[in-house]
Amino acid sequence: MLANSERTVALGDPLIEFEQVTKVYPMGGEEVKALNGVDLVIRRGEYVAIMGPSGSGKSTMMNVIGCLDTPSGGSYRFKGIEIRALNDDELARIRNREIGFVFQTFNLLPRADAFHNVELPLIYSGMSPAERKDRVWHALEMVGLKDRSHHRPAQLSGGQRQRVAIARALVNEPSLILADEPTGNLDSKTSTEIMRAFDDIHALGNTIVVVTHEEDIAGHAHRAVRLIDGRVASDDVRGRRVPVA
Repeated sequence: MLANSERTVALGDPLIEFEQVTKVYPMGGEEVKALNGVDLVIRRGEYVAIMGPSGSGKSTMMNVIGCLDTPSGGSYRFKGIEIRALNDDELARIRNREIGFVFQTFNLLPRADAFHNVELPLIYSGMSPAERKDRVWHALEMVGLKDRSHHRPAQLSGGQRQRVAIARALVNEPSLILADEPTGNLDSKTSTEIMRAFDDIHALGNTIVVVTHEEDIAGHAHRAVRLIDGRVASDDVRGRRVPVA
């Protein structure tokens, strides 16, 4: 396995473009700006960590990036598409086809085995059974779990469950893998194994955004964007800090 410093991934066109993005929530008769004029560009092929203390806006940014929520102001373009202009059905289509989600709590169906948990996004997209089968086997192979395909979540370790979740995120061959504290429920050894899996996935050319408060997890990314009070406080690329106005 290559170390991060030895990996070379060619970057492509902008995938995520924030221009003065704000997100405002009403709270106790007042408005709270969870995001306050964020400018950010993430290109295809990047591996980015979004960091910040509690209340910094990183969870809100994840929701906006993942089209789980829309900005209150400013512009968010995903693959050149203005997200604020889309209706609920169009947003759902982007979430299902373009973004693979990995959550801290795995979000697996307890009564379904690994194969059917991974297959679920393909069923929603209307793919044929034959093509679904090929895609699922390939995704499970990528995370080293073909031999656990008929195990239910309760029969798997925490690390194996997260690998199933990663396979599910990959199965639609999305433009973006978006992970929210992906090792938050795992021990340190298993966390290292999961982050190595992300390293390998990135090395294949996938774009990854990880939301985390842990420095060692962010260390796997090639770029760390730190938020404070809903603003970008710093943007580090492989240890080089890019000043933020």
